Amino acid sequence: MAKPRIKDLPDLSDLARPGTEITVRVTPKAAATRLGRSGAELRAAVTAAPENGKANAAVQALLAQAMGVAPSHLTLVRGQTARTKRFRYSGPGTARS
Repeated sequence: MAKPRIKDLPDLSDLARPGTEITVRVTPKAAATRLGRSGAELRAAVTAAPENGKANAAVQALLAQAMGVAPSHLTLVRGQTARTKRFRYSGPGTARS
């Protein structure tokens, strides 16, 4: 089964600087996957259930896609079981073209 492509993602390439910490408010088990940005606040909705890290992995992949980086460059540093999660970008400072 192919990964669904998410349209209308905000451009988060400005966050692709090593050491940047990104806070996201997450809604698991949503009807559709989406990512929104309002000022400095990020909100994500993923269709994955919050079990065995599935929702965390979905948010990580969604953020990486919006930032134009590899998901392996994002590390969950806080909020493993909470709705508010903090990721740290630790990859090269490359942004999407």
